Amino acid sequence: MSRSDSRPLIAHVLHHLVIGGMENGLVNLINQLPADRWRHAVLCVEDYSEFRDRIERLDVEVVALRRSSIGAQGVRREVFRLCRQWRPALLHTRGLSGLDALLPARLAGVRRTLHSEHGWNVDNLDGAAWKPALLRRLHRPLVDHYVTVSKNLQRFLVNRIGVQAQNITQIYNGVDTSRFAPAAAKPPIADRPAAFSAPGTVCIGTVGRIQAVKDQATLLRAFAKAIGASPGLRDMARLVVVGDGPLLGELQALASALGIADICWLPGSSTCVPMHLQNLDVFVLPSLNEGISNTVLEAMACGLPVLASRVGGNVELVADGITGALFEVGNDAQLAALIQHYLEMPELRMANGKAARRAAVEQFGLTTMVSGYEAVYDRLCRGL
Repeated sequence: MSRSDSRPLIAHVLHHLVIGGMENGLVNLINQLPADRWRHAVLCVEDYSEFRDRIERLDVEVVALRRSSIGAQGVRREVFRLCRQWRPALLHTRGLSGLDALLPARLAGVRRTLHSEHGWNVDNLDGAAWKPALLRRLHRPLVDHYVTVSKNLQRFLVNRIGVQAQNITQIYNGVDTSRFAPAAAKPPIADRPAAFSAPGTVCIGTVGRIQAVKDQATLLRAFAKAIGASPGLRDMARLVVVGDGPLLGELQALASALGIADICWLPGSSTCVPMHLQNLDVFVLPSLNEGISNTVLEAMACGLPVLASRVGGNVELVADGITGALFEVGNDAQLAALIQHYLEMPELRMANGKAARRAAVEQFGLTTMVSGYEAVYDRLCRGL
């Protein structure tokens, strides 16, 4: 990092740089912010994967601190050393794990700090756990300003952590509405079973890491109930679950136990998410909680109606009855009824999908997100 470069340096801190919504948002932000205005560095508390290659700029340094090897104190020492070396104008931390960087950065002379909250952990879905709340409260004096990706998270910071409302800016994640867009015809995908592309089939699906908080099991149970309630749907309905994770094996076993393995496709992780979405007719997000779901925004941008659990930021994205429908978390019977309804109503799918596309373009575009962060960065760095 050259100190002769007059562009302000923003040092971003997050747990790891791998496939994920928060990580995707960071990559999009770095790629889209004007290169002549800002420099960037990324500190990963743990590590990064090949996902770092999605950062298009060649002047962005990504450092893995590997906390599991050097411990929390080792991470703090490295953050202090790197901040002394780089002299960032702004430290932008994300999530609970990013809090550890605040004190060493301040001691190293970093004058401005920004902290973002992006979502919830499966073991603390409502933010009620005392230890994470205490850690956030203890670090509050070290944060100049906050960003939340949803109004729900903004209320959490005010009511649970005691942050003043004027110190929070709420910025929705942005979606690339050029990359994620409706397709004139469903694009071919290698290894996709022929039965999933046959004329007259209707594909229900989701995309995301296969882990407990995403609760794809509720989707499988609901799909099986919808088919059971109307056996005639079995010839037309297909279920697609794209993603990998620790519970993939259990999900495959559940599909077999429910008797839907022959009409259910679980291809694992994929690098062609837009194509998978363009092959769906209805998108479902059954998460136990969400900050703001990038995959919901991507599905909306692809012109899909969205069925989502009534939690967190989902209620801010999905207009019930207009761009899709909301259901109570874990309620597979309610979701089954919605799936059956959307399977049987092509005109409803079309109307909701068009409204979802309009909302994605007009309210949740990438440009809107980038402009929001640029304004916050400008305000914090002014005068430095």
